[in-house]
Amino acid sequence: MTPGDLTIGINTVWVVIAAVLVMFMQAGFAFLEAGMTRMKNAGHVAAKNVLTFALCSLVYWAIGFGIAFGNGNGLIGTSGYAPDASALMSVGKAPFSFFGGIPGGAGYLFEVVFAGVSVAIVWGGMAERAKLWVYFAFGAAFTIIYSVVSHWVWQTDGWLFRLGMQDFAGSTVVHYQGALAALAGALLLGPRIGRFGPNGQSNAIAGHNLPYAVLGTIILWFGWFGFNPGSTLGIVSGDRIGFFAYVATTTNLAAAAGGLSGILVSWAFVHRKPDLSMLLNGVLAALVAITAACGFVEPWAAVLIGAVAAAVAVWGIGFVERLGIDDPIGAVAVHGMAGIWGTLATGLFAAPSLAATLATGRGGLFYTGDPHQLGVQALGLVSVGVFTFTASFAVLWAMNRLWGIRVEERSEVDGLDLAEHGTWGYPEFAGAAVVAVADARRAATVPVEPSPQAA
Repeated sequence: MTPGDLTIGINTVWVVIAAVLVMFMQAGFAFLEAGMTRMKNAGHVAAKNVLTFALCSLVYWAIGFGIAFGNGNGLIGTSGYAPDASALMSVGKAPFSFFGGIPGGAGYLFEVVFAGVSVAIVWGGMAERAKLWVYFAFGAAFTIIYSVVSHWVWQTDGWLFRLGMQDFAGSTVVHYQGALAALAGALLLGPRIGRFGPNGQSNAIAGHNLPYAVLGTIILWFGWFGFNPGSTLGIVSGDRIGFFAYVATTTNLAAAAGGLSGILVSWAFVHRKPDLSMLLNGVLAALVAITAACGFVEPWAAVLIGAVAAAVAVWGIGFVERLGIDDPIGAVAVHGMAGIWGTLATGLFAAPSLAATLATGRGGLFYTGDPHQLGVQALGLVSVGVFTFTASFAVLWAMNRLWGIRVEERSEVDGLDLAEHGTWGYPEFAGAAVVAVADARRAATVPVEPSPQAA
């Protein structure tokens, strides 16, 4: 075994471990989203993470991985579809020449869990009112949309990569894209029953289990140590050995600053109480924002990026609500607005030496006085925004016109656990839930007709 073979072996072990950490983030999304929604939808909301990751895994192997990382042109990968054993075991060879330090199979495993995270973000804006089949159909379509942008930004053939766009682990590719699709879905679905009054006043719909949301946030924070450090794709980055440890450090600093900023901003300026949900959103928004910058910025900048991202999310959630958009999990603010901030902040604070280490782009405006990198970041955001929102909205609009994407009013009132799956997420509370359903039907002016399952 040569030293080069040993390096490839160590790289592969590291990338596979990181991929497993990122996959575990699906558990975090399940707890977070179930906790932040109502009891009557808990099983449905949690289980769709399993369903959509399974679907994404197959679609990404068949089509998405080739689009994203197959050899091709500036817009799309044109090879590597449904890769066979030879392609997945080769290192640095067509159709996946991009992966020069790990086998193609390790590349697939690491990249598919990223696609799964972006898909999971989408459903946050569509929670509690979308039909089950929409998860299948749009989940497959969005996996392909996501893969196109992955090629633009991350593959060395991609046109945004060639311009020097800096998105280390996906503030734009993963989080911003997921939020754009979530926004498209929320607009087409409309708000949940009772979310806004007849005069447009906001009526809060509280989640049923804050400890679940806390646990989900901790799991996501933990999984992010695979998400960002794993994006080094090896133990050597440029002339730095173990650079992934530095990436883990900036990631943690940003998250810590975001948690404190989120609860303090909420306490001082918004709710006048230390809102625990904003503590959680602050951590997540900071993690989203530092995802682009984690390999490019100094520690002090990571703290600043995380703190500002939390404030953006706290005020952003209220802004989205004032627009009359029902986003149950806060995906648009936490993943979209914070993703925008993180991408632009990289253009402001990227250290020239770190940009050189990663051989991507150049130093940010703060160091160089040159707005070039900031301009590239902004161009990337606009391009991805137009493409992903337009494509997502068009697919969902067509699905809605042809078949309808929102559950019937009675199904929404009964809860999707019962209406879509014929069961209760909390069967021990079924008796109380039947009474609550009857009350909700009366409040929604839905005729009270006992459903077979409730009877």
